[in-house]
Amino acid sequence: MSGHSKWATIKHKKGAADAARGKLFAKLLRQVEVSAREGGGDIDANATLRTMVQKARDASVPVDTIERAVKRGAGELEGVKYESITYEGYAPSGVAMLVETLSDNRNRTGAEVRNILSKNGGNLAEPGAVAWQFERKGQIVVDKAGGVTEDDLMLAALDAGAEDIADEGDNFRVTTAPTDLHAVRTAIEEAGIKVASSDLTMVAQNLVPLSSESDVRKVLRLLDALEDHDDVQAVHANFDIPDSVLQAL
Repeated sequence: MSGHSKWATIKHKKGAADAARGKLFAKLLRQVEVSAREGGGDIDANATLRTMVQKARDASVPVDTIERAVKRGAGELEGVKYESITYEGYAPSGVAMLVETLSDNRNRTGAEVRNILSKNGGNLAEPGAVAWQFERKGQIVVDKAGGVTEDDLMLAALDAGAEDIADEGDNFRVTTAPTDLHAVRTAIEEAGIKVASSDLTMVAQNLVPLSSESDVRKVLRLLDALEDHDDVQAVHANFDIPDSVLQAL
């Protein structure tokens, strides 16, 4: 798997501190709200909303808080209007990055993303310069601690339309077409296998290897700075970290 996936898995296993969890909740609720506004508040008819609601539930966001976010998005409650903006750029060592944001002030968010990139050795790119290197996919993480075997997971997931299953050490990562994410997750759970998380993500088609610890630290520092911004919902990058370097970190 890509180094970014390895890093995301490690951070997931560490667990979030209370303050970080509060920030995570806010970001997830913003995603729910925007999904409801763009596709309607009916979770059965809005696949993106269904995915975002499930993502919030996986993170233990209270159900009533999620429901209020759906109502705000659907116009049943008043709230701030957010728009989805994706920025394209480069990190040190030529690593391509997609930065997905939800903002109530496009000019402010754009300036702040540009500033974070420039302060950490990166730069913004023209629209289209980076996006072609990524493909939208659904991904499901299954924790091996539940005792699931790869054969059992393959039987449930592949029959439901999964494209790939990767062994990531403590987890299995199932990749699907975006439209098949819900069906594959449902099939896995109906087979008695517990799902740790599922989400829509952007998967890099080609990876840039980072051979030195210094290069890795520069990229991860930028990644963390972007992800810490309140408007940033997700950062996707095409770097790969050798296991030996990652373990040293």
